[in-house]
Amino acid sequence: MRVAMYYGNQDVRLEEMPVPRIGPGELLLRVEASGICGSDVMEWYRRDRIPLVLGHEVGGVVAAVGEGVTRYKEGDRVCAAHHVPCNTCRYCLSGHHTVCETLRHTNFDPGGFAEYVRLPAINVDRGVFTLPDEMSFEEATFIEPLACVLRAQRIANRKAGTTVAVIGSGIAGLLHVHLASALGAGRVVATDISDYRLVAARRFGADAAWHAEEDLPARLREVNDGRLADLVIVCVGAASAIQQAFQSVERGGTILFFAPTAPGVTIPLSINDVLWRNDVTFTTSYAGSPADHWEALELIRARRVRVAEMITHRLSLAEAGLGFQLVAKAQDSIKVVIRPQQ
Repeated sequence: MRVAMYYGNQDVRLEEMPVPRIGPGELLLRVEASGICGSDVMEWYRRDRIPLVLGHEVGGVVAAVGEGVTRYKEGDRVCAAHHVPCNTCRYCLSGHHTVCETLRHTNFDPGGFAEYVRLPAINVDRGVFTLPDEMSFEEATFIEPLACVLRAQRIANRKAGTTVAVIGSGIAGLLHVHLASALGAGRVVATDISDYRLVAARRFGADAAWHAEEDLPARLREVNDGRLADLVIVCVGAASAIQQAFQSVERGGTILFFAPTAPGVTIPLSINDVLWRNDVTFTTSYAGSPADHWEALELIRARRVRVAEMITHRLSLAEAGLGFQLVAKAQDSIKVVIRPQQ
């Protein structure tokens, strides 16, 4: 089968490898669509494991069923989670599924930028979701990233009627904007360095969208009755964006760090100026649980979150290198989807 083998953001090669053989409890998925995630282009995160086949936002058709599988059959339209929890450890039992050791060590074989992937038995048991007839494979690629966003906003205790500021309007930021708007935020504002993405932020629910170099605290006070944001969601890893978040959160508010920084980056923080007496909460979020995937699927099915409109590029496996460059440049693209069967 053909795969897009990742050596670096500027070096993605079309190669051949055997179709994975499945065992008991497993599924073979024919990948119809696979989205490029922002994490896929974090070279520092991948360099110790290259070459490898990336891709974890997938929709496809069950091509073969392993012994003992009864819930799925050949021809079923499904999506799958690449990381799944054990559901029995102290983390899972306390609601922190995404820090479960099992979740951190589960994955596809080889990855979604391939014609076929093997879904291990544990993924089949708790990480495969049947697609409704009205949902396209391309829309299914958003289930995993939207699940991550859902979990993050739940952890950050986003409430109806509050003001949400999203720093960074790439695909993750736009999903945060769109979800917060769809679920009743009182006011949503967004920033970015790209005018193209600021236009997109307004289209997906931002009441205002400003260039990242503007004075965000001042602009917030202009449109928010003199107040800052109740929830600030940081979707870029730049130190300047994090410092901007410190200055933009209202007393009693929350800052959600949704994106990592580059390795070794530390951020100076004045406890007195930012935290003391201001009752500000800092939190982070990584990945999504199976329950988050189900909720994301339903939101997309019901068109509460209009993900299909976020797709700007549809490319073949042979064009995957171009897709990685588009995502890495973060300019005139939002969501890039690879169609392995083309």
